[in-house]
Amino acid sequence: MKAPFDHDAIRDPETPPRTGGTSRRVVLGGIAAAAVAGLGFDLARRHEAWPKTPKGLDRVRLAWNPNALCLAPVLLAQNKGIFARHGIDVELISYAGSTDQLLEAMSTRKADAGVGMILRWIKPLEQGFDVRLLAGTHGGCIRMSGSRRAGVTPDPLSLKGKTIGLAEITGASRNAFAVLLKYHGLDPDRDVEWRQFPQALLGEALRKGEVQAIADSDPVLFLEEKASDGDMVEVISNLSHPWQNRVCCVIGAGGFMLRENPRAAKALVLAMADAANLCSSDPHEAARAFLPYTRGASVDDLVAILKTQTHANHPLGRDLAGDVTRYTAELRAIGVMKPTTDPARFAGSIVSDVLA
Repeated sequence: MKAPFDHDAIRDPETPPRTGGTSRRVVLGGIAAAAVAGLGFDLARRHEAWPKTPKGLDRVRLAWNPNALCLAPVLLAQNKGIFARHGIDVELISYAGSTDQLLEAMSTRKADAGVGMILRWIKPLEQGFDVRLLAGTHGGCIRMSGSRRAGVTPDPLSLKGKTIGLAEITGASRNAFAVLLKYHGLDPDRDVEWRQFPQALLGEALRKGEVQAIADSDPVLFLEEKASDGDMVEVISNLSHPWQNRVCCVIGAGGFMLRENPRAAKALVLAMADAANLCSSDPHEAARAFLPYTRGASVDDLVAILKTQTHANHPLGRDLAGDVTRYTAELRAIGVMKPTTDPARFAGSIVSDVLA
């Protein structure tokens, strides 16, 4: 059996571009007003060519996935006027294509910025897309639950010899849980089997005994658990130890946006931080905003899910680079990243601190 990953062996990330060395993880909301006030007249003059509304707001095209409940703060920022208060007019672009296509869209000016799962972005960013990560939005997106009748318990070791169903055999869920299972003493290639099913059939595969556990995001997994009459039990999530303080989803922007209008990029980060903090303090508001985008879930269901996510955690700068460094090292250890990729150098090259 392979030895668990040695987290202590990861060195600190290199300083990301445009950072001042300050470590900030959960305090963005408290500095928003001061940051906006300090944008300065000279900076404004530099970006007169950027598209604006008649009221002078910078236009920003933000790509997002409307099926992802964890991105409900995007809707809050739009519906509650948070974007506008920070000086930007945001056009939401629904994006359900591949991550490569999303990053290409940001690299080629089809979108200015985007939000999405960091574990979907890291490997494609290794290929050199002109996209930079600006801030985390929250932790907790994906979970794995299994059947008690099949012998699955909250102990990850109960998965040994079991088959795990998921929607993407090479996707973020598989990579995340391969790392976490390895940490908890299982070989993700030998001790478990992975089987791919359409997302809508994961629950049926579990009930038929074709798999003994399934991994997916919420509300899909939450609703399957709710319908299982107590049979399903959570085994592990991307907030399980040692990931309990990690960020899950991030804000990214095309390099052109940072070069041509860092003011708008900064405003986007601050607005999303405000919206995430609102989601954390008032998940009912976020649940009501997201309800039209989901099927089969009630507001109470969505509130329960949002409370399991860490929407008050949105790192940037060295904190975000630290998470990227650790994820990169872990993905390299399971063969996802190139063996020649240096985690700290890579993190420093793709993270930009727009608040520095």
